[in-house]
Amino acid sequence: MRAKKISLLLIPVAVVIVGLAVWGPEELARYRDGGIISRIQWEETELGTEGYRYSLGSNEKVYILSKCLNNRILPESDLSAVTRTELDYQDLTGTYAFVENRKDTSGQEVPAQRGIDLCNQGLQELKDLGILPEEVKPLEAPSYSAELYSAIDVPEPRNNVLVWKISLNSGKQNARKENCLLDAYVDADTGKVYEFYVRVPAISWEQVDVEGMVSAWAEYMGLGKPQEYENTNPLSESTPYFKKFTFTGMEEGSTVVTVGFYEGINELYLKISR
Repeated sequence: MRAKKISLLLIPVAVVIVGLAVWGPEELARYRDGGIISRIQWEETELGTEGYRYSLGSNEKVYILSKCLNNRILPESDLSAVTRTELDYQDLTGTYAFVENRKDTSGQEVPAQRGIDLCNQGLQELKDLGILPEEVKPLEAPSYSAELYSAIDVPEPRNNVLVWKISLNSGKQNARKENCLLDAYVDADTGKVYEFYVRVPAISWEQVDVEGMVSAWAEYMGLGKPQEYENTNPLSESTPYFKKFTFTGMEEGSTVVTVGFYEGINELYLKISR
């Protein structure tokens, strides 16, 4: 009789156990999901960053552009007209390529006036820093052309620099060039002037503060302290009035920057290309 009572008591216990086995996991999962679904969850990662956007430093940008200008490896004519976002890097040849462009970093077409405005901004900054004399005239659109280019490290195409090539139009004969910018390369994002050739008021090479000029330009570009280039070939330039400096580039490479002067025509230049 006692055994029968015990068996009757075990039946409800068994029912509870079976019920928990059948519905328990489902209810537990629903409860846990309720604490996760539709709620923002925060989790700290080892990197401790919210996102990552690849960008080049100033020394890297100057180095890549100098390499591209030195190599001037251009793709086929049909590729030179395509946009920056549509470039097929597998069809480019060489290590560095300088490619004509149509669009900015956001994929939007930009008018040439944008390049001229950026160059005027850069010229004013150079004059404010004493790198260029105040007599240098602002650019006017009818007298200048502006073309957009991409300087690309072909094996690593994410390493690219978008620049404007600014040139004084040579179509007008006997055009006066006194105190005029002749050529320049300008960063399409920041307006920084990488390289320039400009006619200045009558001065001599001895009056040019070369060290002060290149140091001010280096600070303006964010490149660090320049180092004087050793073992300069005196025949490396088409003028005897020049001085070369080096800056840290990428990996083991460096960028050579030249400040020079053409006597007679009073043309002063600072360039990152050979």
